[in-house]
Order: sequence, then C-alpha cells, then structure tokens
Amino acid sequence: MTDDGTAALGDLLMRAARTLRRRFGAVLAPWDLSPHQARALRVVGSGDGVRLSELAEALRIAPRSATEVADGLQERGLVARAPDPTDRRAVVLTVTEAGRQVQREVDDARAADAQELFGRLSATDRAELARILRALTD
Repeated sequence: MTDDGTAALGDLLMRAARTLRRRFGAVLAPWDLSPHQARALRVVGSGDGVRLSELAEALRIAPRSATEVADGLQERGLVARAPDPTDRRAVVLTVTEAGRQVQREVDDARAADAQELFGRLSATDRAELARILRALTD
C-alpha cells in the first residue's frame, strides 16, 4: 500500500485542535474562566433556564462535574440558581447580567482570535476548510 499522506491527516488535525484549545485558554485568561466554564456560560445564556442535568448533557460531562462548573460560575455571580417551577427537586440555572456581559466580552475576544488565526487563510481556503470539516463531523 502506498502512503498518500492520509495517515498524517489525523496527526495534523489533532495538532490543529490542540492549537485551538491552547488559544481558547489564552483568550479566556483575562476572565479567569476555564473552557468548561465558558462553554457552560454559553449554554446557560442561550436559554430561559437550564437544569443541571441539561447542562451536563450539553457539555457531555458527568452531572457532578456540571454541578462543580455551575458552582464556580455562581460564586463569581455569572449564573444564578433557582428552584425549577415544574419540579421542586430540580434546580434551574439562569445567566445574570454580569454573566451576559462576560459572555459578550468572551465572544468578542474569541471572534478576534479566530480572525487572527483563520485570517492566515484566504477566503477560498476558509470556505474549503469549513466544507471539509463539516464533511468529517456531520
């Protein structure tokens, strides 16, 4: 079998993913947020209230881990907990105004970082990369 370079693609994709993760961590540093916290803030902020079980599912983490992430966000005043009006045993998380502000700032910083990173590519190459990545993930 001849080597057509396919075997190296996985390594290149993993290197690109590590680069993105490292850059994401650097982008979050001014807010002292972990990637899990940033993703959780986005999930909570995208709805009218999110149960901890829904947060765990959205982040693909254990419910106990979701509780820890939510605790960290609540301690910083970025989310609030309230009883679920439909189930007294459950808790609903909602984003606070401070959380919305941090989310906007993080979104702006991530957009600027993405522009810097992907700006290395031409518009045609960015479109082709998006097409290829969708083909691999869909």
